[in-house]
Amino acid sequence: MPDWIVYTIGFLAQVFFSGRTILQWIKSEKAKSVISPSSYWILSVMGAYLLCIYGWFRNDFAIIFGQLISYYIYLWNLNSKGVWKRLTKGLRVLLIATPVMAVIGVMGNAEDFVRDFFCNEEIPLWLVIFGSAGQMIFTLRFVYQWIYSFRRHESELPAGFWIISLVGSAVIIAYGIYRADPVLLLGQSFGFVAYARNLWIGYRSSKKKA
Repeated sequence: MPDWIVYTIGFLAQVFFSGRTILQWIKSEKAKSVISPSSYWILSVMGAYLLCIYGWFRNDFAIIFGQLISYYIYLWNLNSKGVWKRLTKGLRVLLIATPVMAVIGVMGNAEDFVRDFFCNEEIPLWLVIFGSAGQMIFTLRFVYQWIYSFRRHESELPAGFWIISLVGSAVIIAYGIYRADPVLLLGQSFGFVAYARNLWIGYRSSKKKA
């Protein structure tokens, strides 16, 4: 596939991810408190879908790895917000089944997968591990967010979510610089500022309540 099409898919995914951050940031500024709007999770699902496709065409395991872990947490938050029940049954089945089918497809062609993603001359193994570590840290923010929200029976974005976001984003930016990947650099550089701002909003809000 031509590079311009692959990069278009990647940039479109980042548009959705950046859009979720902008909307969440604006709504939090207005509320003077960190909030978790439904639009954040809707755009997350759309971005994850496209970024997995982008990572596949780029033969980049680190990108796919990060998205697969957080994908179902996005769906859980959609359900928590009451959005999931409003979707058609066919769309719900498609959203649930797509990652599973992708994994089954990979398992059925395991030798090619290992060769393309772990023995790729364009991406050294140490760099794959480094990038995957960044994605793992970045993805852990959603695991933390899910545990935090599950205990409170409500979708929230706590301070720990933003702290983990900053650490993971820093690693991914370093990975993106080495890979000369404009998609990763654009998305993470913007997000880094928003994560720091949400921490500050949350701090001021908790201080005011205290």
